[in-house]
Amino acid sequence: MNSESKPTVVLVHGAFADASGWTGVIKKLQRDGYTALAPANPLRSLHGDAEYVRAVLATIEGPIVLVGHSYGGAVITNAATDVENVVSLVYICGFALDEGEPVLQALGLGGGSAALGEHTLVRPYPGAGEGDADGYIDPAYFKELFCDDLSDEDAAAMAAAQRPAALNTLGTLSGVPAWKTIPSWFLIGADDRTIPPEAHRAMAERAGGIAVEIESSHVAMISHPDAVAKLIVDAAKNAVPA
Repeated sequence: MNSESKPTVVLVHGAFADASGWTGVIKKLQRDGYTALAPANPLRSLHGDAEYVRAVLATIEGPIVLVGHSYGGAVITNAATDVENVVSLVYICGFALDEGEPVLQALGLGGGSAALGEHTLVRPYPGAGEGDADGYIDPAYFKELFCDDLSDEDAAAMAAAQRPAALNTLGTLSGVPAWKTIPSWFLIGADDRTIPPEAHRAMAERAGGIAVEIESSHVAMISHPDAVAKLIVDAAKNAVPA
């Protein structure tokens, strides 16, 4: 594959994080000659977030590899539907929801269980709908649940800077999934305590995706950028002819 035929890689972060989490992966992709873009995910509503990402995609010419981490996986699942130049989807410890399925339901797929809800701090925000608020991971549990393979110092800094997601995102029913028509790749963190590995395996199998499992926490793109970049490049090479 020559440089002109390489797709643009769009990286969508999830909740409790921001686009800077992709830095290590972006550097590796750029060294391999890929153009990468990591837009800010609004984290306000599933369908609103998906529309935002879809608007970003509309500005890009040529093929796109669309990558989502965590809740960002739910966003790309909805954003890429009927977008013809998205040639592959890559889920990095991410939600590949089915139609009519909310994030909360997907957490229980495969018999898995998550403790995230037990350690969520809730804060109001202006303009929130009735019963809605921002959700944060309790900093006392952030490393254990989100990034246990990072240093204590790095985990503490991430906990302090985490971006919250509106709680309504967890219960919103997903739309028609893009993975039904677009090839998908999955990186599963065997030590993920945010999305149970059992649930992620079930989503990958359901989507008929290519799955790679590594010993990683939920933030594989930070703790294992080489493995994440390799999977993205594999998805790019297999989706676009040389």
